[in-house]
Amino acid sequence: MNPIPLLLVEDDAISRGFLSAALRAMPATVVDVACDGAQAAALVRETAHALWLLDANLPDTSGEALLATLRTLRSGISAVCLTADPTPERAINLRAAGFAEIATKPLTIPALQSIVRRALGNPRNASGLLVWDDAQALTALGGNAAAVTAMRQLFAAELPSQVAAIVAAIDTLDYAKAHAILHRLKASCGFVGCPRLLASVHALAAAVDDPVALRGFREQAAVAQAQP
Repeated sequence: MNPIPLLLVEDDAISRGFLSAALRAMPATVVDVACDGAQAAALVRETAHALWLLDANLPDTSGEALLATLRTLRSGISAVCLTADPTPERAINLRAAGFAEIATKPLTIPALQSIVRRALGNPRNASGLLVWDDAQALTALGGNAAAVTAMRQLFAAELPSQVAAIVAAIDTLDYAKAHAILHRLKASCGFVGCPRLLASVHALAAAVDDPVALRGFREQAAVAQAQP
């Protein structure tokens, strides 16, 4: 198994020791540790990590500001925010800043490892697109996290029938029908924050008779259905 490099940025020594030990206990993980934003930036310049875990409040910067800085150095890296603030408002702001997951301290080792697995399972592709973009969905649904969850479950449940209808329409050369379904799917992807599938929908709509575009669309639909 190839090593999975992680970056942990935490200024509190006790928390840093606990978190780094918990991360290193995960299979194949290699953990770089920083105490502040400056150290984090230096490590990011040296290593392409699979995931960043950033404390929300550091001596020299905030988690949001640090994430923005690190993404000027390396784009397309998923990030988890470590915060002691459990309020929904704080979580919404952090997701809007680009964090894929929020880990509220204190937390158990299993909880941390579960969050890391989820974040690693929602990577950006070569174009920098996530399977699920929580910030986009929260913006579209007025910051209502419960609505995002409900809409995504409905979206995943309806997606197989939509894919089947699109494939059937293309097979019968009914391109007008395929375009109509793809048009509705564009809106749905925007509401639930599914940018990678949305990109494949646009690609297929632009070349509805292209088997490569159709294959890419079906692959991304399968990914979205498996990770609601």
